[in-house]
Amino acid sequence: MSGIKYLLDTNFILGLLKSAPEVMSLVGDHQLMASQCAYSSITRMELLGFPDITIDEQQLIENCLADLTHLAVTTSVENQAIDLRRSRKVKLPDAIIAATALVHGLELLTLDAALHSLVTR
Repeated sequence: MSGIKYLLDTNFILGLLKSAPEVMSLVGDHQLMASQCAYSSITRMELLGFPDITIDEQQLIENCLADLTHLAVTTSVENQAIDLRRSRKVKLPDAIIAATALVHGLELLTLDAALHSLVTR
């Protein structure tokens, strides 16, 4: 994965779009550039699947995602997610996002401490 270092979780991307202070601090600490960042298929579904999303919000999210690398759910990610669900008893979306980071060797940037704990051992 050339140049990709980070997997951005759903809440991180939402924080980025809203310029949330905690996220902006992490952006500065990591000196994030879009070319270094990816997102999971699950994150895309969570962001765009919100029932009350407006056209403007949808466009904003799609523009943001267009600057990042999309990582699809592969068989390797599926297998890692299965292992996480069996060993850690986590929700399927969280298991898939964590598995995506683990399989691709990426640092997961999230505001969810429980999710983050799945990729740090």
